[in-house]
Amino acid sequence: MNRQKDIYLPGTAGIRPLVSTRADRLEEKARECLSDEAFAYIAGGAGLERTLERNRAAFDRWQIVPRVLRDVSVRDLGIELLGKKRSSPYLLAPIGVLEMAHPEADLAVGRAAAAEGIPFVFSNQASFSMEKVAAEMGDAPKFFQLYWSKSDELTASFLQRAENCGCEALVVTLDTTLLGWRPRDLDLAFLPFLQGKGIAQYTVDTVFQRLMDEPNTGERAAKTPVSWKSVRTLFQQARRYPGSFWGNLFSGRAMRAVRKFVEIYSRPSITWEELPFLRQHTRLPILLKGVLHPDDARKALDLGMNGIVVSNHGGRQVDGAISTLEALPEISAAVGGRMPILFDSGIRSGADAFKALALGADAVCIGRPYAYALGIAGEKGVRETLANFKADLDLTMGLAGCANIGEITRERLKSAEAG
Repeated sequence: MNRQKDIYLPGTAGIRPLVSTRADRLEEKARECLSDEAFAYIAGGAGLERTLERNRAAFDRWQIVPRVLRDVSVRDLGIELLGKKRSSPYLLAPIGVLEMAHPEADLAVGRAAAAEGIPFVFSNQASFSMEKVAAEMGDAPKFFQLYWSKSDELTASFLQRAENCGCEALVVTLDTTLLGWRPRDLDLAFLPFLQGKGIAQYTVDTVFQRLMDEPNTGERAAKTPVSWKSVRTLFQQARRYPGSFWGNLFSGRAMRAVRKFVEIYSRPSITWEELPFLRQHTRLPILLKGVLHPDDARKALDLGMNGIVVSNHGGRQVDGAISTLEALPEISAAVGGRMPILFDSGIRSGADAFKALALGADAVCIGRPYAYALGIAGEKGVRETLANFKADLDLTMGLAGCANIGEITRERLKSAEAG
């Protein structure tokens, strides 16, 4: 109710919200505000984008069944996650290269998340280092996403840095060991990392700095035709690399950073047998992100992981893959409440969050909507969007007859296919 008042009362003076309260309209407005390359990178999915569409369509197959005459005058969105009380079941999913949406990128999102009390999962492919974002957030909750590098030494360095800057958990993304086939980006021939964007976690890392001086062991880089655009790319690389622009440009160090990143950023050879490496190098709770099969959830449980994230990377990796909401009930049954389940991919409203919680999620992650809000109105846009998501869930919960998150159970839903 307070969020509604914050919108309606200024409306009497002709003041409207900075960003729409509807996630689909956020996407429409972001298309107008962002460059073609930025919008394609954030909004796009793999292949024909059937998985992206399926993520959304899956929510329509479940209907909320409100119950009446329950005392919902006082409602509590709080949950306990990883041994700590959280003010809501929301987290911010990691999204890379946020500088494409706004110059303040992760810094703006971190400040907004801190103000709204929502944990922010720092992206491995961030535009600002985890240390800088953590400094902006103070004691607010923060997690770190890890892409397991081909260099174990670099991976260990990332883990130590995450601990040092106050991250509460490690989220290991396992569904992006190879980059998915993404036609929106391919048709524009645009990959932001080649311009030095989204590699801030690497360029400040002392291990990565040393690795840059070692010869590349991968395939020889293809020669780039010389044109004004290729020269501009060199300038962009130099501008984004720490230190002097001219020094970076003439030393070639910025270009070497990009090439080294491309060579080692992810490891397709990772197996379950290698997970103990993470335990040896961090005290943080470990959550595995990208789980879509109940057997993988059981395996994570058997190996002592602290949680999983049911995710298909927002439909960006495997075209035609199962939607996250379809996968959730069976995974929840397999886990049986023995470790927390976070839900990712497709959340666009409080009603979506309600359905995911009812089907077995312990917490839900907001993704693209906050990136769109960032592109439209920066930090203030992100903060408004997060406040809207909390208010929407609060009202949906209350109107469905639930006074707290624990009362959101499978019995609150009906399958639309059941008639």
